[in-house]
Amino acid sequence: MSILAPDGWLNDAITHLNDFLWTYILIGTLIGCGIWFTIRTRFVQFRMVGEMVRLLADSTVKNVGQKHISSFQAFAVSVATRVGTGNLAGVATAIAIGGPGAVFWMWMIALIGSATAFVESTLAQLFKVRHKDSFIGGPAYYIQRGMHNRWMAVVFAILLTITFGLSYNSIQSNTICHAMNEAFGWNRTITGLFLVALSLVVVFGGIHRIAKVSSVIVPVMAIGYFILAAVIVIMNIHLLPHVFKTIIANAFGIEQVAGGGLGVTMMNGIKRGLFSNEAGEGSAPNVAATASVSHPVKQGLIQALGVFTDTLLVCSCTAFIILISGLYTTPGLNGIALTQSALQSEVGAAGPTFIAVAIFLFAFSSIIGNYYYGEANIRFLLAKKEKEGKSYVLFIYRLCSGGVMVLFGALASLEIVWNLGDVCMALLTACNLIAIITLGKYAFRLLDDYRTQKRQGIKEPTFHGSQIPEIEKDLDAWGEVSVQSSEF
Repeated sequence: MSILAPDGWLNDAITHLNDFLWTYILIGTLIGCGIWFTIRTRFVQFRMVGEMVRLLADSTVKNVGQKHISSFQAFAVSVATRVGTGNLAGVATAIAIGGPGAVFWMWMIALIGSATAFVESTLAQLFKVRHKDSFIGGPAYYIQRGMHNRWMAVVFAILLTITFGLSYNSIQSNTICHAMNEAFGWNRTITGLFLVALSLVVVFGGIHRIAKVSSVIVPVMAIGYFILAAVIVIMNIHLLPHVFKTIIANAFGIEQVAGGGLGVTMMNGIKRGLFSNEAGEGSAPNVAATASVSHPVKQGLIQALGVFTDTLLVCSCTAFIILISGLYTTPGLNGIALTQSALQSEVGAAGPTFIAVAIFLFAFSSIIGNYYYGEANIRFLLAKKEKEGKSYVLFIYRLCSGGVMVLFGALASLEIVWNLGDVCMALLTACNLIAIITLGKYAFRLLDDYRTQKRQGIKEPTFHGSQIPEIEKDLDAWGEVSVQSSEF
């Protein structure tokens, strides 16, 4: 029996570890952190939605002769990794295993998790560093510079590289290959090899090519999918009260509590919600740090908006389509196949084809975005080697991320790639939560400063490292306000 089979010993071992980590460590910690950050920031994710939208609309780069990443491009890359397999296949898996109530818990983790996303991305901006023609940063950087803890920063960087650059890319590839096989009957191995070639072309181009590709693909695919889902929902508007009733009833239903199913419902909703929106996972801060802004809070607000975009819009679209179809009760129907079947029941034979094309765009953009997260952390680990011109690790990583793991995902079972991804996600998130709980005080101070400047009538607040004197020496990128504020 192949170890890549869903009933193999490898999958069993990964499943048991996955259940332990999520049941005893992550669920309560994620919810607790989200509530704490929501209260401490005075509900920033609700009170400042208007400012989030304004900042995103205004984020254009005007640094003549400099290659900076704009707020919108950073937002697009992070949404590229968020809006992907988790929205189409992940939601279907959560509903198939945890029932309709899992959708409610996806919503909850997004609502409170957006405050967590704000904190981690603000910290990433605060502790970012200059790197050649752009900025670079993320949890590994704020752990080392803010907590002065090198070993923990190294552990995080390794975990993130494994999780996103390797494990998550196998999930994206697996979903693409299943979708193409379901819609067109394409051989998964051939599709996988095609993906490998396409991925390597992009990942060898660096963050500027990734940002360019993502800023084009993401808006088009997200808007197109949302419009289709909205049309389907409007066509079935009379079923919406029943859909919401089903979600709420299953989220808190007596049957779920009595049968021990409430825990399964919560776990699957929260796991798939986190996989999709990444709030607290420590991934989005890596690209949030690359943006050129005049105040760290600006990118924190924009990244918080990304959580809403992902879960409350795109994930909900998929959930409504599946629940309206009623196919989630069909035995053996799971993952992307469930989403394709649900769409087919609503729009006809074109449904699976549309989803196959959509998942290709969603998941491929996630592959290249995931790759960058790993690259940023490998550069952190090998900073000295890069200066000496002696590092070949990045080249090997590119081959593994865009090649080996993409092909592995094409050949492995759905169960193995998702369980492996959940284990990696749990370890990564636990490490990041420790860091942002410790350093959150700086994000709160920055938010207070930003709000104070806005109340004073300053349209575009600015920040200088001297405003936090106790850590000014660790704020490499904030010595000159003009470099940051020239974006506007």
